Amino acid sequence: MGLFENLTARAKASRQRIVLPEGTEPRTLTAADRIIADGLADIIIIGRPDEVLAKAAELNLANISKATIVDPTDEKVIDKYAPIFHDLRKSKGISMEEARATTANPLYLGCLMIKAGDADGQVAGAQNTTGNVLRAAFQVIKTKPGISVVSGAFVMVLPENSPYGTNGLLIFADCAVVPDPTAAELAQIAVSAAQTARDVAGIDPKVAILSFSTKGSAKHERVDKVIEATRIAHEMAPELQLDGELQADAALVPSVGQSKAPGSAIAGHANVLVFPSLEVGNIAYKLVQRLAGVEAVGPVLQGLAAPVNDLSRGCYPEDIYKTIILTCNQAIGLKNA
Repeated sequence: MGLFENLTARAKASRQRIVLPEGTEPRTLTAADRIIADGLADIIIIGRPDEVLAKAAELNLANISKATIVDPTDEKVIDKYAPIFHDLRKSKGISMEEARATTANPLYLGCLMIKAGDADGQVAGAQNTTGNVLRAAFQVIKTKPGISVVSGAFVMVLPENSPYGTNGLLIFADCAVVPDPTAAELAQIAVSAAQTARDVAGIDPKVAILSFSTKGSAKHERVDKVIEATRIAHEMAPELQLDGELQADAALVPSVGQSKAPGSAIAGHANVLVFPSLEVGNIAYKLVQRLAGVEAVGPVLQGLAAPVNDLSRGCYPEDIYKTIILTCNQAIGLKNA
């Protein structure tokens, strides 16, 4: 089976509760209707029920009435979740009145439902900016223990019979969030990307932290950063198969890996590529996508204590449908970790 066939089967076998806070957004409702029809997740839609159902009727969607619809203006809803937000933010000086007002914001309400254990993940961004989606997640859900940085990974689905990656899959990170990570942040991105490899790609991660140098072939402060990141990552996850600093060809091509890094178990066999900066990662995934005809699935946000994924405001219903499936798999992986 292909990537999404596997992810879909896994989601169907272990249904997760996914919040969609943009409750009357047409593309989101169209995707939600299909998810419900396919039995892939329990959908929670945030919005006034009459408005949500009216929009669904306008779009001829037959299944939205089977979703749980949560009204962000309902005082009982505010009463339940506002104290959670107040407890999280009172050290910042927030009042209960301010907490109640913020709880009525669907992006925050969805995250608070996850925090309270009433949902497993959230997908948003068809209407809201990335900054707004992430701000709510940072303030409410926060990052996983030992992780302070959220990053973005792509699953690169390679052409059939490609000799690289595992089962035709590679993970690229970070390609979406952190412009110039420190060594400590780069180490965290590597550990998070390994988790994405397991939860989303379903592969045993072999992580290469990339550089323009392989094992001391060049000297530069940027090489030093990668060497330090590799050391920190080994301390964070001693069981993880990881190495650096490696050039891209040394990471991917067995003959080159054997020549340039003969003592490395990862060189020539990597399936998770961690880039030293956002500009490198972003350029790399787009070049590979366009020049080699590779499907880039993502970005998958990683590092949060529960999955929250951001959409492009130019997305299609199919993109949202797939992102919900990815989010389900992240939630399953976190529960099984």
